[in-house]
Amino acid sequence: MTADAATTSIITLAAQHYGKAAADLAPTADIFDGLGIDSFAALDLLSRLEEHFKIEIPDWELQGVTTFAGLGDVVARRVR
Repeated sequence: MTADAATTSIITLAAQHYGKAAADLAPTADIFDGLGIDSFAALDLLSRLEEHFKIEIPDWELQGVTTFAGLGDVVARRVR
């Protein structure tokens, strides 16, 4: 899976879960601001993504990740 494909999937899933329009969420948008979520909701999103992609993402890989594209890069590295 490419990073772009992962990013698109993440945006679609996040938008559906948090009641946002996917078209309003750019890959370079901040995840927290774009979705209007806090760190607890972000953990919920992460759990959903791990389940959806059937992967496990270690905490250290998420340090400094703030955008959908950054999260897409992490997911793409984990999906095989």
